[in-house]
Amino acid sequence: MELWLKIALWIVPVMFAVTLHEIAHGWVASYFGDNTARSLGRLKLNPVRHIDPVGSVLVPGLLLWMSGMVFGWAKPVPVNVAALHNPKRDMGLVALAGPAANLVMAIFWAFIMKLGLWVGESNELFSSIMLFMGVAGVLINTALMMFNLLPLPPLDGGRVLAAVLPMRQAMWLMKLERWGVLILVLLLVSGLSAKVIWPMMEVGLALSLSVAGIPIELFANVLAQLLS
Repeated sequence: MELWLKIALWIVPVMFAVTLHEIAHGWVASYFGDNTARSLGRLKLNPVRHIDPVGSVLVPGLLLWMSGMVFGWAKPVPVNVAALHNPKRDMGLVALAGPAANLVMAIFWAFIMKLGLWVGESNELFSSIMLFMGVAGVLINTALMMFNLLPLPPLDGGRVLAAVLPMRQAMWLMKLERWGVLILVLLLVSGLSAKVIWPMMEVGLALSLSVAGIPIELFANVLAQLLS
């Protein structure tokens, strides 16, 4: 598949995945009393407000060029923990909101695939676009969801874990945040993160596809064509 076509098929799912992930964080923070993201205009769908030069442009571009698929992240939404009604509990819910938004979007894109199947031969071009874009949407949202659920600060999973742990253990966990990026890089380089994330992704993919009634075999076949 031509590079320009891959870019066209990936860009919409990727932009929605990273943008709505951050908006979900900001919206839940606002619900629980912190209006920092709202005051900065970070609850709007305009992707320009959420673009991170590295995570939203450089990394996805390199991955698309090297592997044919895309992964990225947006500029994190700022959260003033002190402004939350119940800082420990509410911060966990704020963190969980991002992955939850990705799960909803993965299911949405699975239904886009379903719509592509319904269109079928009546409009093969439209059907193909929906199938390819749907696969991209399911994959990127599942990957972003499971990656962020790793229980390591500053990832969302680390903040969720800190919210459910006793205060002493939670404070110890959050002290790892200064080393979080380094630990994450080591996990990525060693390949250990892939061994953890892929089984998690299989669960997320199976859930998203089953809700829409999409066979996993169909998803795998379309994905193979998208990456070729």
